Amino acid sequence: MKKSDFYYDLPQEFIAQTPIEPRDSSRMMVLDKNSGKILHKHFYDILDYITENDCIILNDTRVLPARIYGVKKETGAVVEFLLLSQHSQDVWECVTGPGRRAKPGTVFDFNGLMSAEVVDVLDGGNRLVRFIYEGNFYNILDEIGEMPLPHYITEKLEDKERYQTVYSANLGSAAAPTAGLHFTPELLAKIEEKGIKIGKVTLHVGLGTFRPVKEENIENHLMHSEHYHLPAETAELINNTHENGGRVFAVGTTTCRTLESVASKYGRIIEDDDRTSIFIYPGYKFKCIDSLITNFHLPESTLIMLVSAFAGYEHTMHAYKTAVEEKYRFFSFGDSMMITEVN
Repeated sequence: MKKSDFYYDLPQEFIAQTPIEPRDSSRMMVLDKNSGKILHKHFYDILDYITENDCIILNDTRVLPARIYGVKKETGAVVEFLLLSQHSQDVWECVTGPGRRAKPGTVFDFNGLMSAEVVDVLDGGNRLVRFIYEGNFYNILDEIGEMPLPHYITEKLEDKERYQTVYSANLGSAAAPTAGLHFTPELLAKIEEKGIKIGKVTLHVGLGTFRPVKEENIENHLMHSEHYHLPAETAELINNTHENGGRVFAVGTTTCRTLESVASKYGRIIEDDDRTSIFIYPGYKFKCIDSLITNFHLPESTLIMLVSAFAGYEHTMHAYKTAVEEKYRFFSFGDSMMITEVN
């Protein structure tokens, strides 16, 4: 298929700039993956579509406040550093801007709390940066760092926790698993009271999730690699759910990619810790998930391609057209979509 097959026209004003309160009051489009029928609900209505035989799988990754600003010691010039991944104890791969000011050997100061030296320039222009500090690196990040919000969000986020899920636990993402932002502690309690089991996986989301598809033939697109962990208890929950005739609801494309990566790798769901660069697009045969809870994604992105693989291309593009007509809120802080079988 072509990249242009996944284009849709989205008015700028439909891109959500701020999160909605309370979290679970966002709108939710329910899409029947068999018929393409669409229902307009709210996120707190998910209890109407999930039974006690089913399970919900969440991605419990936590976002690093990974955007920090350093002052070049020689000139006083300010350079933005965006932490991507940890290569060793104090060495991180970073995106820097402007990059020309971050040459190897250059030293930067961060609010007097730590300094950093650019060690190397990697293929593609990212930098390897060694940080020098006293105390706890993550505490310093929490004090000076900003959330690495996507480029399409231009308003300042007043509360850092609004770009975290309420169940986030394992620090390491450069972006939030945004489908989970709609859950509240109260809603999770109601889910468990109904007898629905909740499982966790961890996939640390990389900024590659926002990388545009440049190849017109989507099969030529190279996916970014991300680290995941699927615990033994989650594998057992999923297997028991399927054995008992229940459905596995994946919350978010990151959870989906984790489960499908393990199922593709082993032919079954087992405990695993690895990296994945799985690219799911129409034609892919799903091996684990039965239903998907997700947000509305950018045109021509790998994420809308994944949704099209699960819901069907025609159903997906019609749903997006309907979402625009109904003035849904789009992208990270936007509304939700549940793709499932509707009785």
